[in-house]
Amino acid sequence: MNTKTVTITDDTTGKSFKCPVREAVHGHPVIDCQALPKELGMFTFDPAFMTTASCESKITFIDGDKGILLHGGYPIDQLAEKSSFLEVFHLLFYGELPSAEQLISLKTSMNSHSMLHEGLRSVYNGFRRDAHPMAMLVGIVGALSAYYHDSMDINNKRHRELCALRLIAKMPTIAANCYRYTKGLPYVYPRNDLSYVENFIYMMFSAPTEEYKFNKTAVHALETMLILHADHEQNASTSTVRLAGSSQANPFACIAAGIATLWGPAHGGANEAVIRMLQEIQDVKNIPDYIARVKDKNNPTRLMGFGHRVYKNFDPRAKIINQVCHELLHELNAEHAPLFEIAMELERIALEDEYFIERKLYPNVDFYSGIILSALGIPLNMFTAMFALARTAGWISQWNEMMEEGNVKIGRPRQLYVGAAMRDYVDLGKR
Repeated sequence: MNTKTVTITDDTTGKSFKCPVREAVHGHPVIDCQALPKELGMFTFDPAFMTTASCESKITFIDGDKGILLHGGYPIDQLAEKSSFLEVFHLLFYGELPSAEQLISLKTSMNSHSMLHEGLRSVYNGFRRDAHPMAMLVGIVGALSAYYHDSMDINNKRHRELCALRLIAKMPTIAANCYRYTKGLPYVYPRNDLSYVENFIYMMFSAPTEEYKFNKTAVHALETMLILHADHEQNASTSTVRLAGSSQANPFACIAAGIATLWGPAHGGANEAVIRMLQEIQDVKNIPDYIARVKDKNNPTRLMGFGHRVYKNFDPRAKIINQVCHELLHELNAEHAPLFEIAMELERIALEDEYFIERKLYPNVDFYSGIILSALGIPLNMFTAMFALARTAGWISQWNEMMEEGNVKIGRPRQLYVGAAMRDYVDLGKR
């Protein structure tokens, strides 16, 4: 039995409380302060919850200082190299990589649930043609709760599993339809003979009047990107899904809440910001001036896609996607396109310039994923939707893990009130 404690003392009253310390398999121990209000009449103050562990989880672990990302104990580089997106989803949701039989069963489930209810066409039609795909994604995913409420008992393990399978299977169809709706293109139905990633590409870009030919390098690049974005511990959108789920809300509504949170430019829009930066630079000859502005502390110009809030040395996902990005650009003969020339020169400078090396501003996963998506012909306003497509695997797994715990407490953060003290109401005529 662990008996390690941390003592907190109130200097005013002299009262002390020994908080139990809970050990983690990886990472820092956690001080359990749940009894602090009862013992000392105090709460902890932690804006943005940066030092607060809000849950226990077996799904993902990040060590930002060492550049480590593990899913179920497996390093991300091994999963990206040897696994598929569906295998990673199985790992996140069930806790283990699938056997050959389980993977076949999962693929069968994807085929069974990839179609959308035809009634959802009217939901798409309710949007303006220039609606942002993320607005549509929030609405369509939320609307799923109106179509599958008959088999959605969140306390039923099989119902939760069915919800997850439906969601993962339908997300490529939903996202592709968002794109095609804004372009005025006919919807393309999924095909059972295609892989998960192939199906998405097919539904996005194929025409009903001709055969679609796949580029294997492009399929591999997109699959790798989905794997690298599948889950990333308790970030803003994942925490939102858990908080919404704590109220026992419909899981489709919880995922819609996660999508809404991801939409924020401070969260899911980084890869889009990378491309906008490259477009602003316009030409390789303009890079020195741009870098000079970045180095000027009095200039607000930022280098997008470099450094990371969590990873203090390097983003382990960036090492993997770097190679894939270069392979794709070479395959598509895009290496000498102006946008990608700028990107590669920025990459070279960041890896060689002492200013960036000292500050550990290395290219991160968003830098390369933005380039990959752009090279694949995916429009800028779909970038965050692609992120949501990948992250749905983590969101629904985190939600399911929370529900499996049983007796889930509804989330209720506290506050430090700094408003007016108690005062008496003054009649309107005397104010």
